[in-house]
This record gives sequence, structure tokens and C-alpha cells, in this order.
Amino acid sequence: MGTAGFRRSFLCIVRLFAMQWISDKTMSREWRLFRNLERSVSTAEGLAVDDTLPQSVAQHGSPPILHLYTFVPSGIVGKYQDIEAALKIDRCRARKIQYNRRSTGGGTVIMGPEIVALGLGINVDYPGLKKGVGGVFESLSRVLIGALDHVGIQARFQPKNDLEVNGKKIAGLSAASEADTCLLFHTSLLVDFDIGLMTDIMNTPVIKLEDKGYNCFSQRMTTVRDELGRGLPVAEMMEAIKTAFEEGFGIAFREDSPDEWEQDSIRRLIEERYTQDEWIFSHRHPRARMGVGKLKTRAGLLEIYLSLSGASIEHVLITGDFFSTSEDLHRIENALKWTSARRESIESNIAAVWHDDMIYGLDVSTLTEAILLAKQNQVRL
Repeated sequence: MGTAGFRRSFLCIVRLFAMQWISDKTMSREWRLFRNLERSVSTAEGLAVDDTLPQSVAQHGSPPILHLYTFVPSGIVGKYQDIEAALKIDRCRARKIQYNRRSTGGGTVIMGPEIVALGLGINVDYPGLKKGVGGVFESLSRVLIGALDHVGIQARFQPKNDLEVNGKKIAGLSAASEADTCLLFHTSLLVDFDIGLMTDIMNTPVIKLEDKGYNCFSQRMTTVRDELGRGLPVAEMMEAIKTAFEEGFGIAFREDSPDEWEQDSIRRLIEERYTQDEWIFSHRHPRARMGVGKLKTRAGLLEIYLSLSGASIEHVLITGDFFSTSEDLHRIENALKWTSARRESIESNIAAVWHDDMIYGLDVSTLTEAILLAKQNQVRL
């Protein structure tokens, strides 16, 4: 072997050792924990830290990093949403409520000091993590269900991306591939919640319910404190999440903070993305529209509130004077979220979760007609 061949072989061996070192580090049984109990952070800071997590795992040799924190009162939309359709920007400005766009998908979330924000950067090949976005949701929802169990709440995963307690949403999950084979996973877990703030700044079909809106929302959402009937501190919920991750993945956490490389990344993301209108108000998505459909049926009056993004159902709310349960209505609404608004799609998605007397006296085709009526009455926001 000549000198050039020897050099190529040597560099190849060095590269293999380096890749193995990074792999060993990223598959470490010791994870890092960024836990912020001192203050609620701005949307720009919180989202920039979260975006740095998978980059650090992929490019900086870090083991998985869990970030637990709270935001200042704010509205944050998903990556592909229309922020001006989702939020009343003028009300946010008047109330000094921050607004921003995250890098992961999903719907609008209202955040605040009593809501645990969770960011996780992890290699998608990490042992125990199922494949695909659906698999990741399933794997990590088990951890969060374990965390809620630690504080005395029995929750379950509601596809596509919610955790619920007796049919009421208590947490929403979101994820995106961010860097090479590493993933950013987001969750907001409601320790307590300001429904009044939500109805004031959100521009969703629910707001159109006016007086009925508050009750309707409260029937579909719950919080840790509502379920326990006591004022559980946010710090205690964070500790339960930490313990559940350690149990679920067989790891131990090391309390840490961003190092110099990570701080540079955070600063850059704040300056170049999360304080820039080009990012916050980007319109790579179709503008949203909204419609209301009312239909008298033998089961009672159906009132459907529907928001659409292009040809997809962004959100649907089923109300009226019929008989059903919050759990069953939530299941139907979830089955329709982010699916095609065509008749055959609506009908098949409802049928996939339907059971006898899900809405007493109603059938799938009549419910489909009511949703199509709301679609027919759509107006641009």
C-alpha cells in the first residue's frame, strides 16, 4: 500500500471512531436536563432553546436533552398555520400577549406560567423510541401518562396527538425532524389554564360560540389542578415528568445548562428567526376560512363550527342539543382534524371511530351533511 492509500485508510479509521464516539454519546444512559424554575421565558427564547436541542444531539455530540420551562403569557401557532387567522393579533398587542410561530407542526397553543412547556431533542434511533412521528407520539405519550400517574391522574393517548382525561384534553403533542436523524418533540401540559385569555385572543370556531363558547371549551379541556382539586405546583409536575422519563427510558438526568456552542445557536435563532416578522407572519400555507352549519335532525339541533386551511379541516367543533359524551365528541373531532374536507374523507374518518349511539339518534351520513353545510357556508378570515 502506497503512502496515499495508507493515508486514506488511516482517515477512514479515524472517521469511524469519531462516528462511534458520537453514537455512543447520543445513545448515552445519562441525559441532560435544562430545567428553568426561576422565570417564565419569552417565546423567542423558549423556542430558540428547543430548536437547539436536536442540533446539539446531531452535531455537537450531546446526549438527549430534556428542556422543562414555562412561557410568559403567549399564543404560539404551529409551523404551517396562518397566524393572522389563528390569533387576534390586535388583541394580543393590546394585552401585551406575545405571539410567535414554532418550528414543529400542529395547532395553536396558549402558553403561560402555569403550563409546563417541554422540549426534547433525541436521536430517532434511540432504543425504546418507536419509528415515525406517530410512533414517537405513542412512545413519549406513555412517558407523559406515567408523569400524570405520578401525581394521581389517569390519562390516555388520544390519536392523533392529544393526551386526555375522561374525554377532556390535558396536553397536546408536536414533533418535527430538525437535524439529520434527530428529532424535536414538543408538549404543553396544562397545570392550570386561563380560558378567558384563550377566548379573547384566539380566532377559532369556538370563539364564534359567544356565550356558549366558554362552557363548550371547558367541556373539552381539563387541567392538572381541576383533576386533583388542589393547587399542585408547576415544579412538582416538572419533577414527575423527569421521574417518568428516567423510568421510561432507564436513564438518569444530569442537571445542566446550555454550553457555549449551544448559547451561540440560541442567540442566532432568536436574532434570525424568532424576532423576525418574515418567520412569524410567513404564509407558505393557504389562508384559513371558517364556516358554521346548523341542521335540525331527529337527534336534535346540530351546530358545526368548522375552520379550513386549503382543502383540509383544521379544526371542527360539534355542538347542539343532542345527547353524547365529551369523550365521544372529542374522538370524532380528533378523527377529522387535519384531514381532507371532501365528503368521502369526512364520512370514512367518522365511520372509523363511530359506535352505536355515539350521538344518540344520529348516524354518520347526517353528521357528514352538517359538516358539509358548515363547509358550504365558509368565509375567509
